[in-house]
Amino acid sequence: MSNLNNQTINKEISPSLTILLAAACGIIVANLYYAQPLVGYISTAIGLSAGSAGLIVTLSQLGYVAGLLFLVPLGDIVENKKLVIVSLLLSAGALTATAFVKHGILFLAAAFFIGLGSIAAQVLVPFASYLASEATRGRVVGNVMSGLLLGIMLSRPISSLVADMWGWNAIFALSAAVSVVLAIVLSKVLPARKPTANTDYTALLGSMWKLLRTTPVLRRRAIYHAFVFGAFSLFWTTVPLLLSSPAFHFSQKAIALYALVGIAGAVAAPIGGRLADRGLTRLATGIALSVVIVSLLLPLIIQSSSPVGIAVLVIAAILLDMGVSANLVLSQRTIFSLRPEIRSRLNGLFMAIFFLGGAIGSSIGGWAYASGGWSAALSIGIAFPVIALLYFATEK
Repeated sequence: MSNLNNQTINKEISPSLTILLAAACGIIVANLYYAQPLVGYISTAIGLSAGSAGLIVTLSQLGYVAGLLFLVPLGDIVENKKLVIVSLLLSAGALTATAFVKHGILFLAAAFFIGLGSIAAQVLVPFASYLASEATRGRVVGNVMSGLLLGIMLSRPISSLVADMWGWNAIFALSAAVSVVLAIVLSKVLPARKPTANTDYTALLGSMWKLLRTTPVLRRRAIYHAFVFGAFSLFWTTVPLLLSSPAFHFSQKAIALYALVGIAGAVAAPIGGRLADRGLTRLATGIALSVVIVSLLLPLIIQSSSPVGIAVLVIAAILLDMGVSANLVLSQRTIFSLRPEIRSRLNGLFMAIFFLGGAIGSSIGGWAYASGGWSAALSIGIAFPVIALLYFATEK
């Protein structure tokens, strides 16, 4: 066990540091989503065809998955603060490149490195769990994850509004500057944590497959959330297309305001953490998965561009984000209760698996909407949490 663990086992993480870690995670993870509502503008500016425009988001996601599998596990063997700072500076450099390059291939390469550097957030989450006591770990992780989820939810409306005022590349330049400032702040504030695990990098990566095979709790929680996040990604990929269609005639600003309603769902993250601390993980998981199903069922049943139909979409967005937020925290609370010395590897595997589920949901959502419209997308999307709930029912 590391020196930091020995020093903090009877000491609680301060509220101010919890808030800083939550804000940092939100700022970092938002970089993955800024391009999502701007794909059309960006692809035109850098000369990508309509068929290749989806690569703008896909490359960031692939970079993130690569970082989760190959960089996050380093948190078990290298000094954590240094890993966070280097990752942040890598992301800042890539963001700067995306703000200025005009060539498609170069932009896509930079997008990959934005994703790669954004894994700093997934080094900070287990870092927060190390600083928390066992009795409050769920609450602390829940609070930090609330910041991360707020970053995801705010990224789309913020990038839309910034692009509307200053152009699509302004958000990347601003985020690069913020990332550098954040790196400086964290270098001053974060305590040092040097793990004492006695292994090399090759053995570290080799151990991950064994961990996946021999840790049934990890597999279950990753599968639950892969399906849930797939539904989440499908919904938020297709609902802007619905709202901008002739039936709704939402402007870019109106779509940005709609995206803001999902923020209310982030309140479920700390609630889920508190329920886990009380030993109610199983009950809370069943509720979270059921809420996701209801969130997709409502707009499937009630489809209208009337005020009632819009209200249903608002309720659906809030419920969806609540279910996803709660299930994510419940999963991480469970995983972080396992062996502390392998926590970074467990978190990297968990995040990589469910993020792949999100990437699949996004791609299927776009295809389903183009092929059969909103009803087809929702019909496919609701199958994701239903499968997760059926699998959850087999848990002993």
